[in-house]
Amino acid sequence: MSVNRVPGSVSVLVVEDDAAIRRSVQLFLERYGYVVAVAEDGLAGLEAFRAGAHDLLILDVMLPELDGIGLCQRIREESLVPILMMSARGDALDVVAGLEAGADDYVVKPVDTAVLVARIRMLLRRASFQRPEEGQKPAIRPPDTGARADQAGAATSNQAGAVPLGQAGAVPPKLLVFGDVTVNTIGLEVHRDGRPVPLTPTELRLLLQFAAAPGIVLDRRRLLRDVWDYGWEGDTRVVDLCVLRLRKKIGTGRIETVRGFGYKLVRD
Repeated sequence: MSVNRVPGSVSVLVVEDDAAIRRSVQLFLERYGYVVAVAEDGLAGLEAFRAGAHDLLILDVMLPELDGIGLCQRIREESLVPILMMSARGDALDVVAGLEAGADDYVVKPVDTAVLVARIRMLLRRASFQRPEEGQKPAIRPPDTGARADQAGAATSNQAGAVPLGQAGAVPPKLLVFGDVTVNTIGLEVHRDGRPVPLTPTELRLLLQFAAAPGIVLDRRRLLRDVWDYGWEGDTRVVDLCVLRLRKKIGTGRIETVRGFGYKLVRD
């Protein structure tokens, strides 16, 4: 399904099999100025995703033809577009499965429309959304690594262009090296053993938070606030599952769990 877009507009694809929910979400988002495309099953959703340049996807978990988990996995093979899952209230297994499949966040049914819009804005802000040209990806801006430079100590990088963190007046370095993982904080590129590591916008922001403070324990609530931009109490399973996905991509021993506190990036 293609979408006729107004220049500067934000396009949201809603994949939901319940006609009443699908229509109410569409009308509500359109009142907020979003361009909304809809699909009623997983296969139609995949076709709509491939046919249009959407900035954010909202996927129901229980979909006919191809369920939301499978759809999320298929989309993640092709794109880093922000994905928001909709789950039945209290169904923790759906939430966990959706996040493990690569979703960035979730809302529960019945959907609180105010929360839905807040989550959409959060996801777009987290990816530092800028209106891309047709066919291009939204830009992603890194967090302010300089704000924590005084806590981070010396950066473990000997590459040209890198500046030790923690020095008075030092600017945030372009390249940070942690073992076999290299993080380019300007180009927003991550390599492991010289090979590029494909990260979702959320995974990238999470890694940048760790890279800004290597060896320092970051608790889950702080990560929810700084990475997910939660201004209210959120589910820390989101953090745990994103850390799990990130570990699989950069090495299981690179991010250490500190029981009862949170996580820290291992320098060596």
